[in-house]
Amino acid sequence: MGESITAADRPAALACSAQELTCGDAASTATGSLTTTLLSPSPYLSSPLDSNKRRRSTTPRAHCQTRTLDSSAMAMAALLLLLPLFFLGAVLVLHAARTRRVGEKAGLKPYPLLGHLPQFLANRHRIMDWMTEVLASQPTCTLVFRRPGGVRGIITANPANVEHILRAGFDNFPKGPRFASLLHDFLGRGIFNADGEAWRSQRKAASYEFNTRSLRVFVAQSVHRELHGRLIPLLRRAVSSGQPIDIQDTLERYAFDNICRVAFDHDPGQLPDGDEDGDGASPEAESAAIEKSRFADAFRDAANLSAGRFRYAVPGFWKIKKAFSLGSERRLRESIAIVHGYADRIIRSRREEMSMGCEKHDLLSRFMASQSDNYTETALRDVVISFLLAGRETTSSALTWFFWLLSSRPEVERRIRDEVAAVRARRAQGDLDNAGFDLDELREMHYVHAAITESMRLYPPVPVNFQQAKAADVLPDGTAVGPGWFVAYNSYTTGRMESVWGKDAGEYMPERWLDAAEGTFRPESPFRYMAFHAGPRICLGKEMAYIQMKSIVACVLEEFKLEVDGGYRPRQVASLTLRMADGLPVKVKARGN
Repeated sequence: MGESITAADRPAALACSAQELTCGDAASTATGSLTTTLLSPSPYLSSPLDSNKRRRSTTPRAHCQTRTLDSSAMAMAALLLLLPLFFLGAVLVLHAARTRRVGEKAGLKPYPLLGHLPQFLANRHRIMDWMTEVLASQPTCTLVFRRPGGVRGIITANPANVEHILRAGFDNFPKGPRFASLLHDFLGRGIFNADGEAWRSQRKAASYEFNTRSLRVFVAQSVHRELHGRLIPLLRRAVSSGQPIDIQDTLERYAFDNICRVAFDHDPGQLPDGDEDGDGASPEAESAAIEKSRFADAFRDAANLSAGRFRYAVPGFWKIKKAFSLGSERRLRESIAIVHGYADRIIRSRREEMSMGCEKHDLLSRFMASQSDNYTETALRDVVISFLLAGRETTSSALTWFFWLLSSRPEVERRIRDEVAAVRARRAQGDLDNAGFDLDELREMHYVHAAITESMRLYPPVPVNFQQAKAADVLPDGTAVGPGWFVAYNSYTTGRMESVWGKDAGEYMPERWLDAAEGTFRPESPFRYMAFHAGPRICLGKEMAYIQMKSIVACVLEEFKLEVDGGYRPRQVASLTLRMADGLPVKVKARGN
């Protein structure tokens, strides 16, 4: 019934630079290049733009020379700080290569000062699969992981441990000050970057809003408008052209347009309207489109660069780069300034609209109406940006992997289309041809729900989450945790554990989620299936995500067939979510019926 998952394509050669160590991020999954990130000179230090600014400057020549000398001195100081890391990186790369050649013989013995970094570097090209192998070899699917400098933490795929961390010991395992400091520039004290009372007050307000039927209806309407006004027409154009499209990029653009509408009723226009191709717009429309695109690009860069702070082999080194405004930290500062400025303008405009009695149903307007005395403009901005971050890549990541899995499983696709057709057939005669599906109809699609859920078991959008221990503790499996240790639970690995899911854990089988007698969806414990987190921090947008994903799957497969080259093997890439390094090229074909 199920087919074994084939491993992602794994490059054989090591890159000729040491890599950053993934050391804890709620959405960070893989590694980037340490040498590239830490040692590359900033492209802004001597750009043509800076030269032009200097030529236009009216500052006296002597002051210009002083400024140039100061900049040179700063760059030299930074270089002197980086040189030892360059040599350390070279040593680590050589050692990692040797470790890889000897294979598993080296085991997981930590090295003095370096901890498990050499083994990590040797497997950085397949980090999720390597971690799955490592945790599967541990008696309780838990590993004490050592980072350079004696930093320790635990990584677990044990549901009992996860339940203890996320529920029973919730107050002892917050996000922690390190997590908060890394993301503070971008998220401020938004709900995903807050602990304690700050988190509880935001969670209470958000929980109330997310449980209202009016918000669910607004979400469904936004999904319908984006789906039938933009995504479906784009796929029809792809059918006519016969050219392949990158469905990952398309879904990411769709998701960003949709979450911006839901979060603050703003349209960044990442996908064109209707049958338009984006050409022939008026100068005013082009100017507005450029501004929106600038915001979307800046948001993507700010998210990815912020996540990059978690992956330094030397913790806290980003602070040195930030102090000298070098490389990624300079780009991050500039991207954040664009995002914050854009969000601030929308918030001020919304205040004016609401003061004139304008009624809106997006999250920003709801927070402003119900929490006006508790939230400053900065606090509102932090709330909105947090929700944008949560919805930007998660559903698109889930659906990209889903469509890849589906491309080699025609029997699953057939069952989905049969169920969708049966739901449509139950409509009144006059409604049969109405586009899309309402909330009640989506709830009837149990097999669609199971197929999407099973895909996220194997390819969760956020494969690793991290907390920090406030005090010493002992996990249910007997693993001792020290104060200040990072504590990571790996949902990608848990989804592949035979001890959790049985001998067929590596197979894609939507039927495992269905009641054998009734054929209805049967949920699992959130501590076994962690795609939406668990415990008090369980994802508030879970139902919103399923509305969006089920709507897309039902409507796309009803009209189109997405064909993937049978030999294509996606590579996982370092990102906020589990993305495909080269996207997912598909050929879109119209259904015969």
